[in-house]
Amino acid sequence: MSKKFNAVITKEERWYIARCVELGVVSQGETIEEAKANLKEAVELYLESFGTEDLPESKGEVILYPLEVAVSD
Repeated sequence: MSKKFNAVITKEERWYIARCVELGVVSQGETIEEAKANLKEAVELYLESFGTEDLPESKGEVILYPLEVAVSD
């Protein structure tokens, strides 16, 4: 059996930070591929530790876009 979750990767300085949206699991890597692989392993370990009962379902497609807003000083 497999479960689908959504993941978001952001670049912070020299690291890519990967987050599983539904579970709150976070990992990192020096490349996107490394961050993805590390997150997959972290989610698998999370599921081994906490089980697969009552897992949140994927909320569907995640859409990210750059948002720029004016701020006053």
